[in-house]
Amino acid sequence: MRVSIVVLCAALTSGCAQMQTVMPWLNTGAQTASQMGYGDQAQVASAIKQALELGSERATASLSAAGGYSQSGYHIGLPDAAKPVVDTLRKVGMGSYVDKAEAAMNTAAEQAAGESLPVFKDAIKGMGVKDALGIVTGPDTAATDYFRGQTEQSLRAKFAPIVQENLKKTGFYDQYQTMLSVYDKLPFTDKPNLNAEDYVIDLSLSALYDRMGKEESLIRQDPVGRGTALIGAIFAGGNKSQ
Repeated sequence: MRVSIVVLCAALTSGCAQMQTVMPWLNTGAQTASQMGYGDQAQVASAIKQALELGSERATASLSAAGGYSQSGYHIGLPDAAKPVVDTLRKVGMGSYVDKAEAAMNTAAEQAAGESLPVFKDAIKGMGVKDALGIVTGPDTAATDYFRGQTEQSLRAKFAPIVQENLKKTGFYDQYQTMLSVYDKLPFTDKPNLNAEDYVIDLSLSALYDRMGKEESLIRQDPVGRGTALIGAIFAGGNKSQ
């Protein structure tokens, strides 16, 4: 099979800056995939898509569970812009207002993660055959890194209303305003400027991609046990040839 390096480079150009670091192995990986004897490019692409689908399913299931963000190392705390509020309220024994606002944020992220799977799957289905070639012999999170570079901007646009709606459902806005009202009553304080929606979207998506990458790494380590027969055939072959 022949893969056009020009096409691969053009696809990568629209990705984020991190993709520059993976371009060398992406190009050589496509050559290696060919040398491995894969006569059907669609099989390689299908294995990559299956790995991404499994990774996204497991990531969203994990993070959408109760305590999914807080208990798995992805706790969303109030941003640095709100640090004066957080520190002051905790110092005067009113930290419960901070805790309630953060709990509402994390619950919103959990609920948004639960609704994000169809968005991820649609983006995965849209991956072209040539986009997937070469990823098979890349680093442990190669597929996730490439997928993130190609989809993060569009996924963010689709993810935003999901997060906004769930911030409303969890009562975050009420909790945050209550926290600020308490803070404003204290002497010598100024209300900080905080874009909670963008902040939660950033951290929610970063956590989902990071979790997907960890799942991909586990699949590569045990492609048959944690993947599918096709993933086993493609990834196991790729690992042997490295």
